[in-house]
Amino acid sequence: MQIQTPMSGKCRWSPSSTGREVPETLLKKRKQNEKAREERLIAATAARKAAKAKRKVIFKRAEKYVNEYLSAEKEEVRLKRAARTTGDFYVPAQAKVYFVVRIRGINEIAPKPRKILQLLRLLQINNGVFIKVTKATEQMLRLVEPYVTYGEPNLKTVRELIYKRGYGKVDKQRIPLANNQVIEEALGKFDILSVEDLVHEIFTAGPNFKQASNFLWPFKLSNPTGGWRTRKFKHYVQGGDFGNRETNINKLIRQMN
Repeated sequence: MQIQTPMSGKCRWSPSSTGREVPETLLKKRKQNEKAREERLIAATAARKAAKAKRKVIFKRAEKYVNEYLSAEKEEVRLKRAARTTGDFYVPAQAKVYFVVRIRGINEIAPKPRKILQLLRLLQINNGVFIKVTKATEQMLRLVEPYVTYGEPNLKTVRELIYKRGYGKVDKQRIPLANNQVIEEALGKFDILSVEDLVHEIFTAGPNFKQASNFLWPFKLSNPTGGWRTRKFKHYVQGGDFGNRETNINKLIRQMN
């Protein structure tokens, strides 16, 4: 049977399983929908396989990092014991990374220290950032020392800061590190796929430290529990707050985290 309409002329029909004729355009649409459904299923299966493989890689990396940290701790203990046995002093290796916290505002601050604080991204009081220890960064810290306190963070401090207060900078937006996908999209080209990769890169001052540190939004900390020791106008070694605290920075971060 054929049906003719004034506008479309003749319309082709095909028999269906029920014996009723079905328009050919509807059959084509059904085939397209079935093909699209099959493609979605294939893509979903491939995505699940890729995610599973990626989780395996991330897990193996995390396991390798743990073994690396344990080996470093054991080696340090061995060197301390060896030095004590021979009656020598053990001198730890120079710090690779500092965590710098701004503790004073901008009142009566000279233009040069103000510019350095901007370069370090320390724009507000209690902001903190990781910086790599180099000759240039040490000179910068000396110039802004009255306005900051800093020291060498340990692994526990780095991990707690990133996990508890870590935010990423994505398209100039402050994005929480809710999952590894945020990190992979921003730092995947540097082979940083997960939070543990990010922690390892920061703690060990890896080859992509600059990109990893810039990706992390400056940490917004609270005032330390019990308040500051003085009005922040004395150096730490003189009983004040500013300047290099070395490993004691970890205790301060616990009080501010």
